[in-house]
Amino acid sequence: MSDPCPCESGLAYDACCDRYIDGGELPETAAQLMRSRYTAFTLGEIPYLQRTWHPSTRPSSIETDDKVRWLGLKIRRAEKGAADDDEGMVEFVARYKIDGRGHRLHEISRFVKENGQWLYVDGKLLPK
Repeated sequence: MSDPCPCESGLAYDACCDRYIDGGELPETAAQLMRSRYTAFTLGEIPYLQRTWHPSTRPSSIETDDKVRWLGLKIRRAEKGAADDDEGMVEFVARYKIDGRGHRLHEISRFVKENGQWLYVDGKLLPK
């Protein structure tokens, strides 16, 4: 049995985000992509993050910080982003620690679906 998925879906990693990050499946919804991208950040899976970032906004390189310890993800709400939609929005809060001090990343992320694949476009950070 696999460890719990870092995205806090309640599923085991191999039954959840691993299907997308390493298994070759495509997320069916924007929320699934959001969860898998969070998990990819926690695991340092840069190729997956690049592959799922829209080319119009994708940075030339993505760096992870070894000092960051991701603690959890809460999806606050999602609008559109279903399997039959072409765009979607996911509001989330990701908790993390740096040098023992807790932080929160609160963002509203925009996603588009192109050629059957959900892609992260950009996000608006919300105040604490």
